Amino acid sequence: MVTLQLKQITVPPGGRIVLHNVSWQQFEEILEELGEHRSSRIAYSRGTLEIMTPLPEHEVAKVLIGDLVKILLEELEIDCESFGSTTFKRRDSERGIEPDDSFYIQNHKQMIGKDRIDLTIDPPPDLAIEIDLTTKTQLDGYEALGVPELWRFENRKLRIDILRNGKYVQSSDSPTFPDWSIVEIVTEYVELARSIGRSPALRAFRQWVRQQIEQ
Repeated sequence: MVTLQLKQITVPPGGRIVLHNVSWQQFEEILEELGEHRSSRIAYSRGTLEIMTPLPEHEVAKVLIGDLVKILLEELEIDCESFGSTTFKRRDSERGIEPDDSFYIQNHKQMIGKDRIDLTIDPPPDLAIEIDLTTKTQLDGYEALGVPELWRFENRKLRIDILRNGKYVQSSDSPTFPDWSIVEIVTEYVELARSIGRSPALRAFRQWVRQQIEQ
């Protein structure tokens, strides 16, 4: 048997490695070795561990969509706690996920001041965002952890999935923003940012949201 250390393995941007028969203890040790300040993302499901390194295109879309969410929450005066790409995991379900972005909205008060998350006592994030470019989001991890709303951006379009009876169902609307056409809005402003740049697109979005609120 050949044993390699993680520092001997390089995952190029847009690439991934899949490790099988990884115990929960090994998963915890890998997380510890990888550390918190890294570019890679992980997904763990019942002994299978994926380690992925995103492309710049992935990171641009992740930050932009997260910023759109924050602007909408701010203008609607909806409080939230943002946890970014925090590792959410539960040993009893043998699942671990790292969203591209995550928000506590309905449950934000419970998460104020939290430095560590224990999903045996803390709720999962109310909204998670995934950018699917080179890999597909493993839905079973999100389903097992009970994340109620999942946004997935793929092929330059947004898709919303809502958790119902333990399984995700595609939805045309967002329960978090029920009065807004989120799929169309997010897709439109991501495209706008590609043509005029991030900052002008975000300023235009904020102005548009304010106009809608004033109507």
